[in-house]
Amino acid sequence: MREQLEQRVSELKAELEKGQQMLAELEGKEAELRQTLLRISGAIQVIEELLAAETPTPNGTAQLAAVTP
Repeated sequence: MREQLEQRVSELKAELEKGQQMLAELEGKEAELRQTLLRISGAIQVIEELLAAETPTPNGTAQLAAVTP
């Protein structure tokens, strides 16, 4: 009986270690994804600000309006 319990403890420890490694990998991927989403969000904001700063001219072309800091 003792041998079986020791074997089970060993299996569970290995499973725990594997789960902790998987969790660490997923947390790393989550951090990378958050950074990517932050960059995309920033790019969207910049482009929307550029679009908002454009003013159409009578001949149909766009011209950037003066942006004051």
